[in-house]
Amino acid sequence: MKINISDSASKWFQDEMGLSDGTGVRFYGKVYGKTPVHDGFSLALTRDDHPEEVYTETDKDGVKYFVDEGDEWFFKGYDLTVDFDPKKDPNNVLYSYQENGEL
Repeated sequence: MKINISDSASKWFQDEMGLSDGTGVRFYGKVYGKTPVHDGFSLALTRDDHPEEVYTETDKDGVKYFVDEGDEWFFKGYDLTVDFDPKKDPNNVLYSYQENGEL
């Protein structure tokens, strides 16, 4: 699994969550909601500057974006792209999932 963070999403996270060099964001699955790949679950995130059991991670502009091993089930088989386009949704980042053949 790969996590891709666009430049505009990186700036959005920094501005909205007060992130700076050495901080982190954890993505995870939560009950309720819907994604293009899961019914009954939605994508959530939280600031987490001290990851412990990392399944996958990427660094963008000094910020670590990651998924814990316990949330592998939610992302397995997909790469996650995080983008921000104020014309599409001025208040939120946009998430897209790409199949990666990982089983």
